[in-house]
Amino acid sequence: MADDAAVSAADIARLAGVRRAAVSNWRRRHDDFPKPVGGTASSPLFSLPEVQAWLRGRGRPFVLAPIDEAWQRLRALGDDLDLGARLAAVGEYLADDAEGPDDPELRTLISQLASNEGAAETFEQLCDRFFEAHVRRLSTTPSAYADLMVRLTGAKGATVLDPACGFGSLLLAAAATRARGQDVDPDTARIAGIRLRLHGADTEVHASDALRADAFADRLADVVLCDPPFNERGWGHEELVGDARWEYGLPPRGESELAWVQHCLAHVKPGGAVAVLMPGAAAGRRSGKRIRANLLRAGALRAVCTLAPGTDLWLLTRPEPEQRAPATVLIADTTADDVEQVWQDFLADPDTGERIIDVLDDDVDLTPSGRPGESDSGEAFLAARRVFGQIGIELPKLEPASGETAHTTVGELVKAGALRITHAPPRSADGDEPVLTTDDVLIGGPPTGHAAPDPAAVLAHEGDVVASVTGAVIVHSGAPVRLGPALSRYRVDPELLDAQFLAGCLRAADFPVHSASTRIDARRLKVPRHPLETQRAYGVAFRALADFDRALRQTAEIGRDLVRLGFAALAEGRLKPGGG
Repeated sequence: MADDAAVSAADIARLAGVRRAAVSNWRRRHDDFPKPVGGTASSPLFSLPEVQAWLRGRGRPFVLAPIDEAWQRLRALGDDLDLGARLAAVGEYLADDAEGPDDPELRTLISQLASNEGAAETFEQLCDRFFEAHVRRLSTTPSAYADLMVRLTGAKGATVLDPACGFGSLLLAAAATRARGQDVDPDTARIAGIRLRLHGADTEVHASDALRADAFADRLADVVLCDPPFNERGWGHEELVGDARWEYGLPPRGESELAWVQHCLAHVKPGGAVAVLMPGAAAGRRSGKRIRANLLRAGALRAVCTLAPGTDLWLLTRPEPEQRAPATVLIADTTADDVEQVWQDFLADPDTGERIIDVLDDDVDLTPSGRPGESDSGEAFLAARRVFGQIGIELPKLEPASGETAHTTVGELVKAGALRITHAPPRSADGDEPVLTTDDVLIGGPPTGHAAPDPAAVLAHEGDVVASVTGAVIVHSGAPVRLGPALSRYRVDPELLDAQFLAGCLRAADFPVHSASTRIDARRLKVPRHPLETQRAYGVAFRALADFDRALRQTAEIGRDLVRLGFAALAEGRLKPGGG
C-alpha cells in the first residue's frame, strides 16, 4: 500500500470495526491521534500508515481487506476532485475489459477481486466507498424510498426511465429490463451506466440536462421514476417557454419540481405510472396552484403522501385517451413504512380519498399534514396513545460541583479567535428559497420560511450554533441552511470551543429579548472557563437537557391531542369506556 494513502473518519471506523462516533472520541481524547493530512475541516483525511501505527500501539491492529486495498490505491492515484472519473475508468475496465487504469498495482487488485467476487459486486463495493467518502457532497436516493417507488409503480422488470438518475439507484432498484437514464454530470452518468450494464440491463444513459437537452424526446417508457434536484431556479425557465412538455401549465421560475413532474408525465405511456420525490412545500406553494389544479382535473395526480418531514411522494399516471377523470385523490400524512398499505387501501376503495372538487379551491393546497377529517378519531386516539407511551423522558445525571469557576465573556472568545458571530439580515424579500425561522429554532424543526435569493444571506453549516432573539438555541446539523431575521450564527473553532457547550451557556444566560426590534449585546454574556475536554462533557449535559425539554414539549402536545381525540371518539361512539 502506498505511503501517501489517506482515509476518512468513516474509513477508519469501518476498518477498525467501530462506530463513527468512536473515531470522533479518539480524536478528542487522545492528543497523539494522527493529525489530518488533507480533506476539509468537516471531512478531514488522515494518513493510513499513521492511523495503522496508532491503532497498533493500542492493541487494535487491522488488516486491509482486498477491496479496501483497491479503494485506497484508487484514491491515492490523484486528487479527490477527479476520483469520480478514476472510478468510472475502473468500472469500464470491469464492464468492457477496456484498457483500464494506468496503474499496474490497481489493475492487479481489481482483476483479483473481480475473479473472486464478480465484476458487479466489486464495482458496487467501490461505489459504496466513493459515496461514503463524499457523503456531504453527493445525494443518493435512500434505498427504502427507491424500493417503495418500485413497488408502488410496478416497475420491476419494465422499461424504466429516470431523467435525473444520479448514480442509478432507482433504475437498479427496479431491476429494469431496459434502463433509460440521464444526468447532467458526465462522471455521474458514466458510473450509473456502468452499474446498470454490470447488472445485466439493456442500458442507455446520457450525460446532459434532461430539461434543457432531452435525450429521450418523443420516447415513452412503461414507468418513470425520479428524485429530481429541489429548489433550482436556473432550470431553464426562459428558454423553455412554450415547450410541448408543459401540458398542465408553464412552471413558474421557482417551481422547478413541477417542471420535472411534467417532464416525467411526457415520457410515460398512457396508463403508465410515475413516482416523483418532491419537497413538502411543492404541495402548497401558491405559485404552483394552477398546475396542481390541472393535474387533478385531468386525473394525472393520484396521490401525495408524506415520507418524512419535508419530503413527499407524488404518484401520477398519464391519462388514457377518453378516460374519465377520477373523482378522488389520496392526500395522506404518512411515513415511508405505511405508504404502501395506505395506497393499496385507496386503490381498493377510492372513496376513502379526498374529493377532487373539494380541494380545487383558491389555494389547491395538497399538503398532507393537518388536513381536516383525515382519520378516524378513535384510531387517531389509539395511535397518539401509543406514541405517548413511547416517549422517553430522562434527565441527565448531574452532581454538586465544588470550588470557584472562572468566567470569560462571549466578546473575549471572539477576540481570542475561538468564535465568530454573524447576524442574519433584518428582512428579506418573498421568494422560494428555504429559510430557517425563529419558530423552527424553537421546536428544532426543518426550515419552514421562504425568501428570495440574496448574496448577503447568512448560512448555518454543520456544527454552527444558531440563536434567536427569543432565546431559542440549537446546534445545526445536516446540510447548510439559510437563516431568517432575528437569528444569529455563532461559528466556533472546534479546537478551542465546543459548540454544544457554547449553546448551553447561551441558553442559560440572560439571553431572551422581549422585543424582536431590540438586540441584546451577546458579547457581554458570561461563559465558564474550562479546558476543551471539560467543555465537551458539559456540552453532553447541556444537550441532554435540551433533549429533555423537547421530550416534555412533545409529551405536552401529544397529551393535548389525546384529550381532544378522547372526547371526540367517545362522543362519536368510536370508543367506549374500558376499550382498547
